[in-house]
Amino acid sequence: MKKMTLLLATLGLAVVASATESYRVTLYQNTQINGKTFKPGDIKLDVENGNVVVKQGKTATELKAKVEEGQEKFLRTSVGVDGDTKSVKEIRLGGTAKTLVFAPTATASGNE
Repeated sequence: MKKMTLLLATLGLAVVASATESYRVTLYQNTQINGKTFKPGDIKLDVENGNVVVKQGKTATELKAKVEEGQEKFLRTSVGVDGDTKSVKEIRLGGTAKTLVFAPTATASGNE
């Protein structure tokens, strides 16, 4: 009975651990994500239950994203950026039909 309980607990942890999806995305310019600047190069995205952790070296941030599932897979990854602020609006993940849509972040130059 103890072995069965241990086996079920281990399987439960494996299911929880596998819920996180990781992706690598290449940025080609300085890009703002959740108020932090990420330099050109690779970033790592860990996506779990609408939370996205973005990492590049020592720079990291966590934010909410809506995960939209499309009908067809994207051939390559693309990053949609606001032209004025260079803030990421969405990321279409190549090889998948998923789009991560980020809510606009508050900026210092607003109507206050």
